[in-house]
Amino acid sequence: MAIKEVVKAPATVLSTKTKEVDVIDESIIALLDDLYDTMVEHDGVGIAAPQINVGLRVAIVELGEDILEMINPIVIETKGDIVEDIEGCLSFPDVFGLVKRPTYVKIEAADREGRIYELEAEDFEARAIMHEIDHLDGVLFDSKMTRRLTEEELEQLYAEEE
Repeated sequence: MAIKEVVKAPATVLSTKTKEVDVIDESIIALLDDLYDTMVEHDGVGIAAPQINVGLRVAIVELGEDILEMINPIVIETKGDIVEDIEGCLSFPDVFGLVKRPTYVKIEAADREGRIYELEAEDFEARAIMHEIDHLDGVLFDSKMTRRLTEEELEQLYAEEE
């Protein structure tokens, strides 16, 4: 559909809780498509509607080859170890930090056809889903960072993972 401008922090829309989607119509489907195009253009793994200046409870996350579309997602359960790992955000260019999150999440959401589904995710996928749902609740990752990483630390951490 269209590549949108990514809203940068500290824009108010990013720290405002979003409104639930009442009706899944052509405008919501177009929003999902815009989110996808914008995420791909900016090399992200997820994006939420507030990041393109839309205050609705809609987000997407790339899960391998699939795209998870979440309309009105809610977290049903989190569990597992609390793991500290690297996170970044399209709304915080060149900012990376360590964030603690559970290794497992179970969510309920609707897809573009309005079907309600449940999904369980672990590790990186769980982290990405929780990051985007945080956006919908007006919670930004910098508020959860235990420590901001320097460019040198980031390069070193990525080198150790390879």
